[in-house]
Amino acid sequence: TSGDVSPTLLQNNADSIGCQNWDILTNLIDQKKKNVFVFGSGDEDEVYCTSAGWTLSTIDEADLILSRGTFTINDGTTIISKKENEAEYWKVMEESMVVAAKRKVPMLVSNPDKVRPEEGLPPMPGEIGSTYERFVWTSHCSPVGDMTEEKARAYVKYIGKPFREVFDIALGSDDRSRAIMVGDALETDVVGGSITAGVDTLWVVNDGIHGKDVEENGADGVLGSFNGNEFTYAYGKKVVPRYLTNHFRW
Repeated sequence: TSGDVSPTLLQNNADSIGCQNWDILTNLIDQKKKNVFVFGSGDEDEVYCTSAGWTLSTIDEADLILSRGTFTINDGTTIISKKENEAEYWKVMEESMVVAAKRKVPMLVSNPDKVRPEEGLPPMPGEIGSTYERFVWTSHCSPVGDMTEEKARAYVKYIGKPFREVFDIALGSDDRSRAIMVGDALETDVVGGSITAGVDTLWVVNDGIHGKDVEENGADGVLGSFNGNEFTYAYGKKVVPRYLTNHFRW
């Protein structure tokens, strides 16, 4: 899983599981810059980092931001819980992003999902990453700098669908013409299969994240709306699943 891959990057050891290290992270580790500020799940966030050799720190001293959850903010001294004080959580998150973006602190996102398939589609770590990209871009674009949206993406590393590491591990050197990506989410499953991995895709339209929208607007309407949205992991490319099915049962 993406949660398993991220610790190997934090230890600069991703090649041991069949994918590439992140150059930005490699440079930090080589320079012994290993302070991390965490947007966490609240489930052993500190252990997750310290077991990989990193020390939790304030955003002012952080060399890296880790986004692995949307429930807590942890700087090693103070833990802010969204459940206990939601207003404070969002306030500190925004303030932290402003400080980090000005410093161009890189971010590692250990789960690129942007929403959870529950009532109201609550945000996931991928949404934090996408938001941070915009903070980096707007903090350094014209007239104060030459930052572009594309350049800002280099400061955020996503591990998981639809990005290449998990596909490299899963498929290796296998014949990709014999593989198919099955999933319900256009942004992670279909983009990951068709654009990143270059394999056929089967979109499960009635179950999962797009079910309600498909019921109201039809599969073609949902797909058209997705392809018209420039703020997705497709980055302007159009996706067309090879196959569609209403439901998938294993």
